[in-house]
Amino acid sequence: MGHRPYGYTSDGRAVIEKEAEIVREVFRRYLDGESPEGIAQDLIARSIPTAKGKPWQPENVRHVLSSNFVAGIRIHRGVEVGVGAWPAIIDRGQWDEVQRFREFRAARAKGKQKRPSRYYLLRGVVACACGARMAGSHGGRRANYRCTNADATDQRKCNRSILAEPLEEFVRDVAIKVLTKLDTSGYEPATTTRAEADVVADERDRAKLQELKELWLNDDDFTTADFQAMRAPIIKRMKERQRRTVKRPITVLEGIAGPEAEANWTRLESGEEHARMNAIYRFLFAAVIVRPPTLKGRVFDTDRVDIEPNPLD
Repeated sequence: MGHRPYGYTSDGRAVIEKEAEIVREVFRRYLDGESPEGIAQDLIARSIPTAKGKPWQPENVRHVLSSNFVAGIRIHRGVEVGVGAWPAIIDRGQWDEVQRFREFRAARAKGKQKRPSRYYLLRGVVACACGARMAGSHGGRRANYRCTNADATDQRKCNRSILAEPLEEFVRDVAIKVLTKLDTSGYEPATTTRAEADVVADERDRAKLQELKELWLNDDDFTTADFQAMRAPIIKRMKERQRRTVKRPITVLEGIAGPEAEANWTRLESGEEHARMNAIYRFLFAAVIVRPPTLKGRVFDTDRVDIEPNPLD
């Protein structure tokens, strides 16, 4: 291994908790809207060094934010091949959220001509009933969320889509009702809760991935295509468990939840605080599932939308 990854011992196998707390802080502050420059300046002011003992620079912060290592993601030749044998510092769900936020910020920084025409507020939350993720699309006159299996060429192919604006309005109303009644006084500043059954299932799947890898490396008859085909369903169910159970830092709700939730949400909309609204949706909801339509015509069909809440107690 090259230089020591920040947050880990030199062999990358054990966590240095004092540094891991800084990693978690960097991710949390970035999702709250702080820039790498501002975070680096604060770490310098607090005399916190990098893994090399040097003052933090914005590029060091960006490196931590983009590091697959801190999320326990194993990469081989630029392709994700499984879950690492080392302990993760950052939940996969939060890591994915940061990568999407970085992409959005990068596109916005390129200027108005290259700025995304709209921010899909339910990105990473909305899913198709077929089991695939749904992504924002401008495949017509109006923006919509489209099943990512639409481009598949096998039995997974699914052409389901739903108009973005009415879906977002529907989910907005549900979120405001939840936020109005939500009391956040008993929450820890940042919590991540995972069911014991999911933890056990993840360990079992990690062992299966390791077995597959050993077979791939040592058996000439076991092709890369075989490896990828057998690995895919394991990775999918692990990601589903992580997406289902991750809980966002409670700080995203600061100044939002309570009796004035609707007015507070309107303030977020006026300020175009899209990333924060998306983070709130992720905190509140495990998934917004889109099913086949039950109505004909242009009327928005609320019966085709199931919202799965995250456990908030």
